[in-house]
Amino acid sequence: MLEEIYQETKDHMQKSIEAMKKEFGTLRTGKVTTTIVDSIRVDYYGTPTPLNQVGSVVVQDATTIAINPWEKSLLPAIEKAIQEANIGVNPNNDGDFIKLFFPPMTVEQRQEIVKQAKAMAEKAKVAIRNVRKESNNKIKRLEHDKEISEDEMKRALDQIQKITDEHIAKVDEVLKNKEADILKV
Repeated sequence: MLEEIYQETKDHMQKSIEAMKKEFGTLRTGKVTTTIVDSIRVDYYGTPTPLNQVGSVVVQDATTIAINPWEKSLLPAIEKAIQEANIGVNPNNDGDFIKLFFPPMTVEQRQEIVKQAKAMAEKAKVAIRNVRKESNNKIKRLEHDKEISEDEMKRALDQIQKITDEHIAKVDEVLKNKEADILKV
């Protein structure tokens, strides 16, 4: 029974870390990635559709993303969606492609993005602590219902704390790597 709680705790905490990593993908680093435009939705015949489903999205170099729509008639809709997404660049439409030219990042921009990354990491840590609290409550309920002894409860709570500490350390490690990636010129 306790093993199930431990496993469930690990799974939930790992999901918090995965969610943080996915969120980190939206942050800009020294070189652009297509994840910057992943959240953009284009009005495709009345349906909000992800940008990568109405055309090919390709990184051409460290500062340029090219979007080649499957249908040329979608160029204005894609252009409008990019402008509304407010990703910090204006789309350049040449009649066939849309290109996004990202200027090199300033030191201030990099520091601001690091702040955003730290906020995302803190959110993940809060989620992990909430999972710990939930697991601890389940264990205390087991002891209250006399399904486990007080000693078993104390050992189980210590084990949950160890699992929590491991996952918090993982969050810090991922954040440290992301921070280095952002600050690298």
